[in-house]
Amino acid sequence: MDVKETQHIIEAILFAAGEPVGVERLCLTLELDRETVDELCRNLADQYAYDHRGIRVLQLDNAWQMASAPEYAEAVRQTFESRKPAKLSQPALEVLSIIAYFQPTTRAYVDQVRGVDSSYTVGLLLERELIEECGRLAVPGRPILYRTTKNFLRSFSLSSLDELPELPNSTPEDGQITLELQANIEKLRAQQEMADVSDDELLAAAARLAAEEAAPPLSEEEFPAQEEAPDQEAPQADGAPAGPEAPEAEDDGHGEREG
Repeated sequence: MDVKETQHIIEAILFAAGEPVGVERLCLTLELDRETVDELCRNLADQYAYDHRGIRVLQLDNAWQMASAPEYAEAVRQTFESRKPAKLSQPALEVLSIIAYFQPTTRAYVDQVRGVDSSYTVGLLLERELIEECGRLAVPGRPILYRTTKNFLRSFSLSSLDELPELPNSTPEDGQITLELQANIEKLRAQQEMADVSDDELLAAAARLAAEEAAPPLSEEEFPAQEEAPDQEAPQADGAPAGPEAPEAEDDGHGEREG
């Protein structure tokens, strides 16, 4: 089987599938190694792009898919849809960004970052197949973990998560704070492994611990002034006159005798 025929087989498989096809499945079918299959798929994609066809071959992480060319998206949409799909709202973009950059992650972590409840938005992203469940976190309560899907990569014209732009305003201090927060989470999980603690409480406690450890120690000038306690006088015996104490007579060894 020559290279041209192998490419035709790949083309037929991708067209018939209508969805992303994993590289490993193509390797099993073609009885070729992964490097060779990826190279054949890339050559096929280059041919479609060079000829300016209405079809493109896209790489989505570890899978390949055949899709319509983006420059003809409006015509395709007008043919098959009565209206444009609703755009993602600002809260949906926020939740999707957090999951994309910190996946796999829990809804509790998303809520912690945003400061508000995100349950409705997470459900909306699940319906649009932009995120999916990928297991549960091994902590009390076992919260669900979420990650992005291949539909997310296709929707944002990404081949893999490595093509995500860097987070803005990212500094080494921010990275250190993140590492400290993760370390504190692990520390609290170890301490509270058998306790009935929710994931929300765990993350909140870790954030407080990270803030306390990151705060600089107070200098002597910053300590609040404390009033000195007055010296306490020794209590007087009942009937004894108040006044300076008489010096004690030294015992010279000669006791006084009564006459």
